[in-house]
Amino acid sequence: MEHDERAPVALLLIDVINDLEFDGGSQLLEHGLPMAERLAALLTRARAVGMPVIYANDNFGRWRSDFRVLLHRCLTSDVRGRPLAEQLHPAPDDYFVLKPKHSAFYATVLPILLEYLQVTTLILTGLATNMCVLMTAADAHMRDFALIVPEDCAAAEDPRDHAWALRHMARVLDADVRPSTALDLEALMKPGAPRRRPTL
Repeated sequence: MEHDERAPVALLLIDVINDLEFDGGSQLLEHGLPMAERLAALLTRARAVGMPVIYANDNFGRWRSDFRVLLHRCLTSDVRGRPLAEQLHPAPDDYFVLKPKHSAFYATVLPILLEYLQVTTLILTGLATNMCVLMTAADAHMRDFALIVPEDCAAAEDPRDHAWALRHMARVLDADVRPSTALDLEALMKPGAPRRRPTL
């Protein structure tokens, strides 16, 4: 669905287009697969209400690469992360940024893109909850974005790390960590919509 490129809320998918070919990748895939199913449903709902969708991915040190090359590799090669890419691949109207470090804000065009879109609330999802999602959430909080981190749309290698990161983001970064099914996306897209405070 094509939208008018201005919205109060954006959905950010962090490192979901990922080959997972590294130590810990098998554990991340184990917990990432059920997460991907729930995130795919949230992604469909977000697109249906015209919410901007932004993919933020590591460049994995491949400075001559780009997002399309990474996507093609994850969709066509025999890599661990292929099932995630197949469920969560971008649509033609989605946005993407490549990041050199953990945070989607660090040395990327994301701040400029969010300003252009007039976004004030970010829904953060993806991998890994206790690393790139957490680092991105911290940077977003320091930039005064309202944060939603649905607990069922992020994953980590260890469920204990996932749970700790969610508690930390709720308590320290004022993130709303309710499950994705509890989010009324249509209401969130209305300017000035109230945001429920976290309960953890």
